Amino acid sequence: MKLRGLYAITPESGESAVLLGQVARALEGGIACLQYRRKARQSTREALALAALCRASGVPFIVNDDVGLALAVNADGVHLGRDDGDVATARLKLKEKLLGVSCYDSLAAARGAVEAGADYIAFGSVFASPTKPGAVRAPLSLFSEARSLGVPLAAIGGITLENAPQVLAAGADALAVISDLFDAADVAGRARAYGKLFRQ
Repeated sequence: MKLRGLYAITPESGESAVLLGQVARALEGGIACLQYRRKARQSTREALALAALCRASGVPFIVNDDVGLALAVNADGVHLGRDDGDVATARLKLKEKLLGVSCYDSLAAARGAVEAGADYIAFGSVFASPTKPGAVRAPLSLFSEARSLGVPLAAIGGITLENAPQVLAAGADALAVISDLFDAADVAGRARAYGKLFRQ
């Protein structure tokens, strides 16, 4: 799997129409991947609409936490956190679809996830996060240590255009961003600015 670039994650707030407009602009700006994460608010209707937008742009659509929803809307994959179920079981259900796993600050957890079938790993929070202020912090050194796992590595947590270069320099393949993308006055422009970081 090739995962490189801006990994957009949907914001919790906003009505469906607002969210669809924001995602359309993010896609216009050239995001590499979209994760649908609305926690208790996730719905089949919203997921189907977002999946259609991503499909039209040729961008992978990933559902957070919910294997059943991902299969129902024919998403490209699922991303699992610590409490979202067994990785090996999800791998069997998803067959060839993408499977990402959050491993926070643990290289051992990442190794276990890859052995169980994860296609990519996410570490974080790499910086203080406005979305999850109490999240465990992951040192940037994890990315170089995890290169031997042989899968793409995503960084999440408090990432901005200003601090993103040091995350990429540390070895991250993808930058998972919520607030700094979707809170921007120009979402498409912000996505393009992130994209330039991967071409430097």
